[in-house]
Order: sequence, then structure tokens, then C-alpha cells
Amino acid sequence: STSSTTTPRMPRELITLQVGQCGNQIGHEFWKQLLKEHGIRSDGILEDFAIDGTDRKDVFFYQADDTRYVPRSVLIDLEPRVIERINKSEYRNVYNPENVYMPKDGGGAGNNWASGFAQGSKYTEEIFDIIDREADGSDSLEGFMLCHSVAGGTGSGLGSYLLERISDRYPKKLLQTYSVFPNQEGANDVVVQPYNSILTMKRLTQNADAVVVLDNTALNKIAVERMRVESPSFEQVNSLVSTVMAASTSTLRYPGYMNNDLVGLLASLVPTPRLHFLQTGYTPLQDAGQAEANVRKTSVLDVMRRLLQPQNMMVSTKRDRARNHCYISILNIIQGEVDPTQVHKSLLRIRERKLATFIPWGPASIQVALSRRSPYLKETNRVSGLMLANNTNISQLFASTAEKYDKLRKRKAFIDQFMKQPMFKDDLSEFDDSREVVQQLMDEYKAAESSSYISYGARGAAATAPAMPTGRSTGGDTAAQYASAGAAALPPTSSADDLRFLARTRPDADNA
Repeated sequence: STSSTTTPRMPRELITLQVGQCGNQIGHEFWKQLLKEHGIRSDGILEDFAIDGTDRKDVFFYQADDTRYVPRSVLIDLEPRVIERINKSEYRNVYNPENVYMPKDGGGAGNNWASGFAQGSKYTEEIFDIIDREADGSDSLEGFMLCHSVAGGTGSGLGSYLLERISDRYPKKLLQTYSVFPNQEGANDVVVQPYNSILTMKRLTQNADAVVVLDNTALNKIAVERMRVESPSFEQVNSLVSTVMAASTSTLRYPGYMNNDLVGLLASLVPTPRLHFLQTGYTPLQDAGQAEANVRKTSVLDVMRRLLQPQNMMVSTKRDRARNHCYISILNIIQGEVDPTQVHKSLLRIRERKLATFIPWGPASIQVALSRRSPYLKETNRVSGLMLANNTNISQLFASTAEKYDKLRKRKAFIDQFMKQPMFKDDLSEFDDSREVVQQLMDEYKAAESSSYISYGARGAAATAPAMPTGRSTGGDTAAQYASAGAAALPPTSSADDLRFLARTRPDADNA
């Protein structure tokens, strides 16, 4: 099914939280991209040529009293290096200085999840003063976007703390993350990465509504193989991430009839509460420095076919012949000069050639949203596309992380660093609990490959199923519980209300 452009509705604002070194780096690249797309200078002043624009800037920016555009962004880090670099850049005047939080001692979290989490608790009042002020300044806040890494100390630990607190404090708001997973090949930069990753994944499973997974292994591979960059720099890899973030929010900023708010965007992608980990693909990709050299002919079919190729996916998963990995859902956001009839022809061709394998218990269709491009940027390709996909093979990434965790945990290696923190002082049950949550997540993704998934967990769930699910997912909700709760557990097409029911597990999840 496709959707194209028409009259926009009232904007639903999103607040971006940039946490830790990685979060602030990718967040900064994202804002640089948005400023270019909306014709806003690095100091927040709107360019003369963009004054009559029909884009929706209010989703991500607000206007100060002097009419400058200010990002709805909160920059948080426990050590000053990255934020100081941003403050010395040409973009230093675009952010609200009151929305930057660094503790005075600035010692960082030492790549220790437990330290980051404990410091979140210590500084919670100051941080939530900023977040609450931003939320109160919004007319119709839809939710939060968190940018962070799962492997370090601040992005993982403090990021986890914020996920828990925000889901308690703003239970009716959507919480989406852009989560960077560490390199899966070779030696880790940080020896305790597997511990940090498993502890963070528990919170991503239980407290987030959607997680866009960005895998450093795949990002570096794409930069080398697809963009022909021999030794990709942090900036080049981060610009890949910012391209995905900007494209995934394009339908919110250039709204059409559908997918013009976050809940509409995620509705068809998230079928049940835990299965909300999304992969992305983007084509064509170009390094900004050599854009002119790589121009090729693009068409809707060419773009949609390339989006289904594993080498364009920003998550690195190996083919497992013992498993029937399949797509749960796909949303393609196609930008550029597109004739809707070409989209329908392309969808038919993809179906005929069986280029995508879907789950046996749901609709086997690719959702397509047509989005306008920024009129202020020179585009070298006629058509470009982003794929947001929910695929059961994401469990391989989790299994790789869990395997590394199990090896460390078995030897109790480096545990002493965690035992110095309050959460682990008395016992290590938080480790075991987090590992169990991740195992349940992997098991459910595996179960989703079977047609019997509709009754997944029915044995114990049917007897204990609530009349209506309430509160956020705690990781125990299953398709069977939804079915036995008297609701259509897996609707063939989801509306905004379906997502609020399925992904948020609240009957009253509307405007706060």
C-alpha cells in the first residue's frame, strides 16, 4: 500500500535526547543535516530563500523570541570532550545552552554501565529540569528520541536510567531510540562491552516503544564497500547514521496523508510489544566528498530491490540455514520524483520474484510512503529510499552479544568494577535478570518465524491474561495474551490506536 502527500495536520513535537559521546556525535550530525534540509543557517537564522517553505519545522525546532530556530534537543554527557567540541564548532549558537548538561566534576562513567546508571540517579533532578521544561514548551508533544551507544558507560548506563525514568514520568508518550551496537568482529575496544550491552538491552526491551538498531560492524562495512572509503572516519560513519535518521523522519517534516506522525510511522512496523527492534537500509549512498563521482540511474524498482539486499542493511547478520528468518514488516520511505504507478509495478515485481520472505501469520506486504525532498539541497539522484524493517534475523545480533556476555560472566571477569556501584553491591541478580530478558526476546523472535506464533505463550498466559493490558510492556506480554484479552492480537493493518494498544500496552495512550 502507498501513501503520498496532502494537507498536513497540526505538528506533533519530538524531543531528541543525545546521551554520551556516541549519542552526541550522531545527534550533532543529525541536526547539521536537518538545518541544511530546512534552509536554516548554523546560527539558527532562516535563509531568505526558505521563508515561504511548506515544510514542518516545528516537529524538531521551536522559534526563540528573536525568530531563530532552536533544536528541541537535550545534550547530556558525563565528560566534556564531545560537547566542548560542539561548543567550539560553527554550530555552537544553534543549541539552547540551557539544554546542555555536564556535571561539574566531568569524570565520565569509565565505560561502566553501573557507574553511568548511578550517576543518572545522582543528577536526575538537574537533567529532568531540562527535559520537563522542553516538554512543557511543546504544544502537542508526541514523544522522545534517544541517541546513544549500548556499549560504553554514559550512553548505556545513563541512557538506561533515562529510559526507565521517562517511561514512568511520561507513560503516554512514545519513546524511540537510535541505538548503536558495538563492532561484532575482532577485539572489543572496551572489555566490559558485553556486560554493558546486555544490561542496556533489558531497558530497550522493556521501556522503549521502538529501537532503530545501528550496528558498527555493518556501518563500517557499508562505508568501505558501498561508499568506497578505505578507512572510514567517525565523521563519515556518523554521517551515515544522520542520513538514516533524517530520512526516517522525512514524512514527519514533509507530511502527507499517512505516516505524518511517529505513531503512524511505527504502527505497521511493531506487531507486539517486545518485537520492536528495527533495521534500516538506505540507497543510493554517497560520501559527501565524492558525490559527483557516483551518480547512477535510479528508478523506484531499482531502489526498492536494492533496499532488500543484505549488503545495504545497517545491521550485520549472518545467514543461518537452520532458521527460517523472515520479515515481520517493512516500510519503505521513497523520496524524489516518483510516479505512484511505478510503486505498484515495483511491488508486483518484488512479489513475483519472491525477493522478500514474510511471516506466515501476518500480511505479506511492503508498506510504502512517498515523501517530498528538501527543495534546498541539490540531489544527484532522482530517487532515493530508506527501508525500516522488522526482521527475525535481528536475534542473531542479540545472540552474538549474549554469547560474549556468557563467556565473561562464566569466569566472573571484570565483575569487581560493577560491584563498586550501589546496584551490584549486595548481589549480581541484575545481570541474570537482564540476560533472561534478552533470552526471552531472542526466543520470541524465533517463535515469530512459525505460524503458531499467534498462540505463543498460550499455556500459562491464557489463564492469567488481563481483561485489558495496562502499563508498559514488562517483557511478559505475548501474542496469546492479546488474543485472550479479547482484542485482535495481530491486525493486518495497524492504525495509530492499534499501535497505542499493541506497542504501548495501554488502553488510554492518547495525548497527555
